[in-house]
Amino acid sequence: MASTKSKTSNSKNYSENSGVNTRVWFYSLLLTIQYGAQPLISKRCIGREVIVTSSVLACEIVKVICAVCLMAKDGSLKRALKEWTLIGSLSASGLPAAIYALQNSLLQISYRNLDSLTFSMLNQTKLIFTAFFTYIILRQKQSIQQIGALLILILAAALLSIGEGSRKSYGSENRDEIVVYGIVPVLIASVLSGLASALCQWASQVKKHSSYLMTVEMSIVGSLCLLASISKSPDGEAMRQHGFFHGWTPLTLIPVFVNAVGGILVGLVTSYAGGVRKGFVIVSALLVTALLQFVFDGKPPSMYCLLALPLVMTSISIYQKYPYQIKKKEA
Repeated sequence: MASTKSKTSNSKNYSENSGVNTRVWFYSLLLTIQYGAQPLISKRCIGREVIVTSSVLACEIVKVICAVCLMAKDGSLKRALKEWTLIGSLSASGLPAAIYALQNSLLQISYRNLDSLTFSMLNQTKLIFTAFFTYIILRQKQSIQQIGALLILILAAALLSIGEGSRKSYGSENRDEIVVYGIVPVLIASVLSGLASALCQWASQVKKHSSYLMTVEMSIVGSLCLLASISKSPDGEAMRQHGFFHGWTPLTLIPVFVNAVGGILVGLVTSYAGGVRKGFVIVSALLVTALLQFVFDGKPPSMYCLLALPLVMTSISIYQKYPYQIKKKEA
């Protein structure tokens, strides 16, 4: 009888784990497509005259709507409203929300000043900072192989930074503009992304905060932070002069919706797989970006991208293949 119960329990656990793994793969596939296509979509659909803060705020509003609809669909909305407290919300979502708001603004600036593939590859340095902050906050250690993989990723980022800094492109003859408005924003955003990802993982795994609820809370807090900055920022002045939707076209809505869906997917993958474990998504996303850039822009990767791409792919592959193993204490 005990044996039958044990088998039933094991079968149930296997079924639950299989269901979780299926969801992780599905969310990861969607996130891969979103990651890979986002730079190209943003570059083509968001004009340079569009005010950065307006597109970020619009994205946050769409995120809230999508997350609330998903919570209503799975029946968790009523429970979340009953259990919600302001203190609990701020402790779990307040800081990462403010960080993500700043990160999104920096990414919008960088989109416009780097080609899609270079942007995507530099953006992957967030894995380094995610690993660092995950160790600081959650004490999640890295294996020797993983540390080596992160060093390879740093080398790839350095290659891209040197290569892009020496080029005269993107409609600018000033190399400094490429560095200041292209490379620097995406690298700062990577640091912020690593910190926010570790904080979200902590809230999900330690505070047991649901992914959808965190998305709603972070979007609202992030929007409030952006609105507070409008009174003093150049974007705020531009909005007062030209209006919130200055430079918008129907096409501008596409990257806003795609980016909002991506934000929800990031939360789901982080909740189920962890901030660092979603690294395999990055490899596939780079390939998607390279393919789309070649197909739609007819632009083959630069020499620096060709040198850095295998380094990035190798780095992520090693990182996933050799996780840290907890040593068993000898009896």
